[in-house]
Amino acid sequence: MSKTIFITGASRGFGRIWAEAFLERGDKVAATARNVEVLNDLKAKYGDAILPIQLNVDNRQEAFDAVNKAAAHFGSLDVVINNAGYGLFGTIEEASEAEARQQIETNVFGLLWITQAALPIMRKQGHGHIIQLSSVLGVFTLPVLGIYNASKFAVEGLTETLSQEVKGFGINVTLVEPNGFATDWAGSSSFHSTSIAAYDGVKKAFNEGLTDDAFGIPEATTPAILKLVDEKNPPLRYFLGKVGLPTVKEVYKSRLAEWEQYADDAVAAHGK
Repeated sequence: MSKTIFITGASRGFGRIWAEAFLERGDKVAATARNVEVLNDLKAKYGDAILPIQLNVDNRQEAFDAVNKAAAHFGSLDVVINNAGYGLFGTIEEASEAEARQQIETNVFGLLWITQAALPIMRKQGHGHIIQLSSVLGVFTLPVLGIYNASKFAVEGLTETLSQEVKGFGINVTLVEPNGFATDWAGSSSFHSTSIAAYDGVKKAFNEGLTDDAFGIPEATTPAILKLVDEKNPPLRYFLGKVGLPTVKEVYKSRLAEWEQYADDAVAAHGK
């Protein structure tokens, strides 16, 4: 059966690739972008199956209006994909107040507004699937992306909590956890803080650790995403790429070993 899918950030990258894949297989898609003219070719090709919507996710009212417009137009919302977001490159000390606030505004609050707008619709329907595009950097961290890491850790906590709250309404929730992919996420879509020379060594080590093989092919994610939206019992977390899960296993192995080392202190601190 075809589905009705709402996806943010559909102008390029994953959002564009996935929106077209949904349309190609016969789904109906409400695709949002800050500039909907970039979706004209999809509109010309797929006609009424696509509803382009201009949206700045930072604006709560725009977010609610967009979701409600899509639901009214298509009659339902089966899947909502919060894909819009970007990366801020720079060490913690380098990030300006405006840069830090804007990163959280878009990656966390933008996602929250769309989620809040979709929930009443899905509760009334008695079904739905909310998919949050997180990152492996919401599970472990890398230097030079600290504010981005923080935004994705926030998305992880928000979404895991949400999954517990809405399960009884027939609403499924999934965090998609991509590792690096060869989109323009680290290029024209990214922002960079003003450098402080003291961190040149940290950045050099970070850049030297980025190999071509670590970055997946964006189009190769399509079968996995199509499978995810069709799952009757989708997982809470869904990794994309060959790098993320093995790294997470090593990170958690190290964390558990450290936590266990101080387990007696934790018990003693309980006081009874």
